Amino acid sequence: MNFRSQMRFNTASRQGGFTLIELMIVIAIIAILAAIAMPQYQNYVAKAKTGAALAELAPGKIGVETSVGEGVAVTAPANVGLSASSDACATITAAFTAAGAGEFECKFKAASKITATDTLTLARTADGAWSCTSSVTPTDLLPVSCRGTP
Repeated sequence: MNFRSQMRFNTASRQGGFTLIELMIVIAIIAILAAIAMPQYQNYVAKAKTGAALAELAPGKIGVETSVGEGVAVTAPANVGLSASSDACATITAAFTAAGAGEFECKFKAASKITATDTLTLARTADGAWSCTSSVTPTDLLPVSCRGTP
């Protein structure tokens, strides 16, 4: 057997694949990417939840304005076409006087960075001004209209 045929034999019988160090490097890279992505995903979920809560309460504003025009108090979300709970809110409450002063309150379902005790409140003064407040922190998870003045 000459050198050239022996070299071909050794090359052909060698198995391909990844070394242990190569696999460990890939796993380390995946872990670093996951460590960066997970907090960003949690923020995304929390922002989506607070935005959804505000969007679910907003149609009730029309019902409240109609009730104020008729001089009727609103004592339940159903009085203005809202349900008592939703995808984002475990409970929705409504309490408005015949003059229009009052609030909708959404108590959140627990989600990423949002606890079951966090709330979002959509309030109306008797003169017709609407405002949004929330107990969710940090405030950058809230829709811009609910963040208040910085």
